[in-house]
Amino acid sequence: MVEVTVTPQSSLADRPVQVQVRGLSPSQLVTLRASLTDEQGECFQARAFFHADREGEVDPGRHAALGGSYAGVWPMGLFWFLQPDTLFRRLVKRDVAGSPFLVRLEVFDGLCLVTGPQDQLLASCEAERWYVGPGVQRVPIREGRVRGALFLPP
Repeated sequence: MVEVTVTPQSSLADRPVQVQVRGLSPSQLVTLRASLTDEQGECFQARAFFHADREGEVDPGRHAALGGSYAGVWPMGLFWFLQPDTLFRRLVKRDVAGSPFLVRLEVFDGLCLVTGPQDQLLASCEAERWYVGPGVQRVPIREGRVRGALFLPP
């Protein structure tokens, strides 16, 4: 049984996570895809192609991506290389304290350049990426022409 995990499942957006896929056949070619929908409903995606190792595992922190949104060993590549489905959109989190970005990670059998109904989904999971830690207080700043926010630790 194929399984994809993100450790930790819930984390701050600037903290690294570890993505691992287990239960594959040795040398199996798979596509890992990360996707999220922002607060305006815009979809962002990144994908990378991997060959499983002898144990049937894929770890982007140890194994080089063969192509896709990036190539080489990038432990956070699926998160860093998220691109919008619509050109010229930017990934911006407006409600930083109220909710996380939910990043869906999926593993597909073979090469999947454009995911369609014919592609075989092997496993999936979700990761929460928060922009404000628990107990942090947000104080709006308005002084003259200066606008901003001060984030105070608990």
